[in-house]
Amino acid sequence: MFKNLEQLVKTIRERKNSSPDKSYTNKLLNDKNLSVSKVKEEIAELIESVDKNSNKIHEAADVLYHLMVFLEANGIKIEDVMDELKKRQK
Repeated sequence: MFKNLEQLVKTIRERKNSSPDKSYTNKLLNDKNLSVSKVKEEIAELIESVDKNSNKIHEAADVLYHLMVFLEANGIKIEDVMDELKKRQK
């Protein structure tokens, strides 16, 4: 299950070296304003889909993707986030 997230992180990191014309991920990585707006948009869509009880899985996947790209674009490694979560376990 989490291998999919690991693969997503790997793909996002690989897309840093691709052309923005050919890679939506690269475009997001290089345009922080676009990345921020997409995270906000996708979270709003997820909240709406939960309220309406429709399309929740699709919208949650969009949020995860855009959040992972946003983190990577801002030098926040998911590994560090996971370490922080581990520290918080009681």
